[in-house]
Amino acid sequence: MKRYFISGIGTGVGKTVMSALLCEALQADYWKPIQAGDLENSDTLTSKGLVSNSKTYFHTEAYQLPFALSPHASAENAGMEIDISQIQVPQTNNTLVIEGAGGLMVPINYKTLFIDLLPLWNVEVVLVSQHYLGSINHTLLSAELLKQRNISVKGIVFNGDENLQSEKVILECSGLKMLGRIPETSTIDKQFIKNHASTFSNL
Repeated sequence: MKRYFISGIGTGVGKTVMSALLCEALQADYWKPIQAGDLENSDTLTSKGLVSNSKTYFHTEAYQLPFALSPHASAENAGMEIDISQIQVPQTNNTLVIEGAGGLMVPINYKTLFIDLLPLWNVEVVLVSQHYLGSINHTLLSAELLKQRNISVKGIVFNGDENLQSEKVILECSGLKMLGRIPETSTIDKQFIKNHASTFSNL
């Protein structure tokens, strides 16, 4: 079955919302390999609260770390080091949506970055971009890195209001396909996810 890895161009650009949209659209399973911080309101629990279909299964994180820091730092502050061999993709016959942490170059420990695991997991990347000053650079750097590593990319999703000048240069320079847009909203709930999931049903 297909595996999609949801990565952002940075932290807080909409990976969890995109993960929920894709899970709802495809009735796919969800997995967050590493949760760092806010364990009572984790990305897994947030996604579970946004997805309405009864088929999506939410797999348990490989690591739940108490500090809202980069995984390597959160683990170190908890007196441990993340063991890559303990991060195993869940077995499922369903499509699997995997939500990353921050961007592609986030360190898991002092030797391994998130992007190092993607070839091992046989995923297609969905890159989430959000417009802010510097986001063109961050988006194109992420796209270029994926290209250099020969990692398959399904395309880019823009989160927020349309910015034609930014989006045109990103798409033309990266050569990537725009998969859709997450509309600007003040409220993200189950109804919002249900209303907009169909945008991504053809992935």
